[in-house]
Amino acid sequence: MSRKDSDVMGAIEALLFVSDEPVATSRLAKIVEAPVAEVESVLRELASEYAEEERGFQLREVAGGWRLYTHPAYHSQVEEYVLSWDTRRLSQAALEALAVIAYHQPVTRQGVNAIRGVNSEAVISSLIEKGFVREAGRDRNPGSAILYGTTRTFLERFGLKDLSELPPIEEFAPDPDTELAIRERLNALEGSVLDIDEGLDAEEDVDPEDDDGAEEE
Repeated sequence: MSRKDSDVMGAIEALLFVSDEPVATSRLAKIVEAPVAEVESVLRELASEYAEEERGFQLREVAGGWRLYTHPAYHSQVEEYVLSWDTRRLSQAALEALAVIAYHQPVTRQGVNAIRGVNSEAVISSLIEKGFVREAGRDRNPGSAILYGTTRTFLERFGLKDLSELPPIEEFAPDPDTELAIRERLNALEGSVLDIDEGLDAEEDVDPEDDDGAEEE
């Protein structure tokens, strides 16, 4: 292989590694400034090389382009790593708010506040940004508060097929009295929307950007 061919192959590999979606052969050819036929040949050569050497990743032609994927043989290890990495990034406050939303969706921010006892606006915004929570409509009561629910990403990251696979709430309660208290607070939200924002400002969850020593959301 000539130096030029090696440079083209290296450039294509680099582009594929940083892409999070299939890249068309023509687009790669334009970026590396090489003929489409040459780039097509390089892609097929790389795909064959990865397969023959049983590398930890594969190059597949999908949806009109090429993309790198982890090898199916290592799915369990990759899944365990990704799940643990994502959950570690959530603070206790974020996990609490996410749990409330997951078990009682669709629920308003005021509903989350009522259960947690603090203003949850910051952590809900963080959960939306991370892709775990989405806006799921508007409440029918006066004020039309936004309702929140979990996303497909939430299911994927926590290894759930659907919401029916959420663990029973009693698994999180240390004793029957605590479980009863949790259920009563959840049921109290069924008939009304509780707005307890006033008086909670002093207890708001700290934004990690405002305090270097604060817990990450």
